[in-house]
Parts: sequence; C-alpha cells; structure tokens
Amino acid sequence: MHYYYLLKVIHVSAAMLSIALFCLRLYWSVNGSALLQRAWVKVMPHVIDSVLLLAGVSLMLLLRAWPQQQPWLAAKLVGLLIYIVLGSMAIKYGRTARIRLLAGSAAIVVFVFIVGAAWMHSPLSWLV
Repeated sequence: MHYYYLLKVIHVSAAMLSIALFCLRLYWSVNGSALLQRAWVKVMPHVIDSVLLLAGVSLMLLLRAWPQQQPWLAAKLVGLLIYIVLGSMAIKYGRTARIRLLAGSAAIVVFVFIVGAAWMHSPLSWLV
C-alpha cells in the first residue's frame, strides 16, 4: 500500500501542472500569441496528461475502485471528457478569442468540479 501515496502525489502533482499549463496556453490562445507554436508547448501537455492518466488508472486498479461502483469516479471520468472537449475549443478550435476564453473558463470550472468529486468522493463535487 506504500505505492498508494506515491501514486497519489504523482497524480495530484500532474493535475496541478496540467491546469497551470492549460491556463498559460489559454492566455496565449486568447491573445493570439505565437508561443503556442513552440515545440515544448505542443508536447508537454501530452506528457503531463499521460502521467496524470497513468497514475489515475494505477490508483483505480490498486484500490479496485471501478467507475460503475464508485459514482464519484464515474463523475470524474465524465468531467474529464467534458474538460477535453472544452479545452480543445479553448486552445485549438475556438474561432474567436471570446469563444476561446468562454470555453477555457468553462473548462476550468469543470476541472474544479473534477477536483471536488475526487476530494469529497461525491459525484456532487463541492455541493455536498
């Protein structure tokens, strides 16, 4: 069980890095910055999010916590899908700066929901 704490630290750290980098990329996207085209900016989100997902799946397997048995975990996964769609609109597919800002803001709200679902172990997230 000593792997649990290591995996949890990796998962939470990767989540914080992921949202921090997302916020920076959102700022650049809304402002039309050429910095979004740098190689590290295109690669690092995939590296960080892969670590985040791998640690999350490892925790799920270690704890034998399945989404169909743990509603809070199912809520996190649904939230993740919504976050990915909104994040894609915010960084890549939003046609205007306003659409990118709105999509990015909504993605951040969904991220906060995901954190709340994990923290509270409730699909209601922070509303419990």
